Amino acid sequence: MAGKRTSSDSGSGRLPRPGEAGLPGWASPPVNCEDDGGVSFWEQAENPRTRPPRSWAFDAGCAVVAGAASVAHFSFGQAGHSVHLSLAAGVIVVVLTAGALPLRRVWPGPVFVWTLLAAAVVARWPDHGALFPVALGLSLYTVAATMRRAEALTAAVLTAGVMLLAVAQDGTRDWALAFSDAVGFAAAVLIVGLYVGTRRAYLAALRDRAQRLERERDQASALAAAEERARIAREMHDSVAHHLTVIVALSDGARRAVTRAPGDAADAMRDVSGTARQALAETRRLLGVLRADSGPEPREPLPGLAELDGLLAHVRAAGLPVRYERTGAGTDLPPAIQLAVFRLVQEALTNTMKHAGPGVSASVRLSLTPAEIRVEVEDDGCGAAPGAAGGGLTGMRERISAFGGDLAFGPRQPRGWLVTARLSLDPAAAA
Repeated sequence: MAGKRTSSDSGSGRLPRPGEAGLPGWASPPVNCEDDGGVSFWEQAENPRTRPPRSWAFDAGCAVVAGAASVAHFSFGQAGHSVHLSLAAGVIVVVLTAGALPLRRVWPGPVFVWTLLAAAVVARWPDHGALFPVALGLSLYTVAATMRRAEALTAAVLTAGVMLLAVAQDGTRDWALAFSDAVGFAAAVLIVGLYVGTRRAYLAALRDRAQRLERERDQASALAAAEERARIAREMHDSVAHHLTVIVALSDGARRAVTRAPGDAADAMRDVSGTARQALAETRRLLGVLRADSGPEPREPLPGLAELDGLLAHVRAAGLPVRYERTGAGTDLPPAIQLAVFRLVQEALTNTMKHAGPGVSASVRLSLTPAEIRVEVEDDGCGAAPGAAGGGLTGMRERISAFGGDLAFGPRQPRGWLVTARLSLDPAAAA
């Protein structure tokens, strides 16, 4: 039977080898009906060095009981005449019938062969037909609970044959009764062994499946944590890069205006201070998620479409003229989609300020429909490539694709850079 090995009959078991059980959802190879995954006949089923002492003690106790039962049957259990065994003969009978039983779960096949041959010998000596098959039943049970079904059935047939041989030596005349007794005994032991082996394999498969599910749960938690950290890294990149770009632009403007327009320079420096504080607040909020022992953090809402006006005001203050067009109503949009749109516009304008060159302008067009959101950000600059692969707009593609959308960017004719994105509002399409 598939996967029936355990270390002791008293409950100390081990997990089966891969392929010894085939429960649904258990990661094991498919089981062949003709080869159900048990140990082969001469294969060692357990490592004797790793067996617990209680397992050895249990099997040794079974051997003592089987040997004592055989000797008692010779001496007192025969109705016609009793046989008075000498000490040496009693020792020989015990060794023949039960000497190999302590190893029955280490080498179930060889132990069964030994016990079977010993039963055949004892059936003829020291008295014809005097066989008490306790040891033979124990070895057959071990084979049925450990080895393949075909070998277990073969062992049951051989057991019934040896019992009939003992009856033949006794000279019985009721062969129908003798045959039914032998077959019934072998069948009963076989059924019990098969049931116990199947039960052990089932429980071992459940334990293995539970352990596999625990490992998968831990892996899923680790993946979720890594995904959250990657999301935080993207948020920090978008926020910090934008605010630093605005600060650099404001600082350059203030430096140029400090002599000819001190008032404008002072306003620019106030904007620099406000932008830096905002960047610091967002950085603290994002990094606070990573601190497991952090105290109460300020819980500000994530930026969305309502914050686009403030974003564009910062960009205009930094010296980049921006036109903003919005069509459609964007009520009740999911916060995650609003955040994705905000970060996309922020990243595109940041790249314009960094790469498009001086004297450029930009435009933002936002189209909202019940089915999707379309975003276009373009400028009339020199059209330089915005950043390295894996960050910036390239990293935004992953954010947009999470909502069943797509992102495209590249130079436009005759000059400038164009970023277009489409986000689906259909949950099925996003999935």
